[in-house]
Amino acid sequence: MTKLIIIQIFKSIDFRNLQKLLSLSALILLILASAFSFNADPALAQESTNSNSFNPQAILREALQWIDSLGTVGAIAFIALYIIATVAFFPGSILTLGAGVIFGAVWGSLYVFIGATLGATAAFLVGRYLARGWVAGKIADNKKFAAIDQAVGKEGLKIVLLTRLSPIFPFNLLNYAFGITGVSLQDYFIGSLGMIPGTIMYVYIGSLAGNLAMIGTEAQPTNPTLQWAIRILGLLATVAVTVYVTRIARKALEKEL
Repeated sequence: MTKLIIIQIFKSIDFRNLQKLLSLSALILLILASAFSFNADPALAQESTNSNSFNPQAILREALQWIDSLGTVGAIAFIALYIIATVAFFPGSILTLGAGVIFGAVWGSLYVFIGATLGATAAFLVGRYLARGWVAGKIADNKKFAAIDQAVGKEGLKIVLLTRLSPIFPFNLLNYAFGITGVSLQDYFIGSLGMIPGTIMYVYIGSLAGNLAMIGTEAQPTNPTLQWAIRILGLLATVAVTVYVTRIARKALEKEL
């Protein structure tokens, strides 16, 4: 039952536009809708999972279910999966939310950050040494990437950090694009720290969705009112900090470019 709830939660969220829906009320409504829509149509998720067409989201959801069954070694499998998904252009937001459901906010954030950093570094190296021509062709007509290429030669670490804090560029393509710029591997790796605010927010949302799924079950906490009050305050603080940092980073990046 928990596995089907995870599937329905992920199907209900618009991953590409979630960053734009950062108001507390919208986020809570999304989570509530995801949790309770499972009861309305449980066959919907099963039908999608059984589809014969190639569906990266379905593949990742099934992988998360498998990881959830691994116990203590699940963390290693999750990090490895995140690395592969990042290099393969799979939607990392599914894994980030799933980490919150499976591992909780704290450990989930840690595992996501490790997997995303290693995956982004692997994509950077592929773009620099193995697929340079292909990457150059993909971003040839993109003026923003051209501006990054010029700016990164002067302040590589600063530009990488700002682009990680401000999600105005596609994450997976950006990893490859940095590979053909003049930024050093060291600056690129350190700049991955900019992923922390967004990572925590997404994982926290996933953990709340997982907690909602336990309502009415034996796993429900003994004092749900107090715990949910703390969780909602935590969500407020997480969203507020993420929005604030993102806006500052976007303005700073616009000045640099």
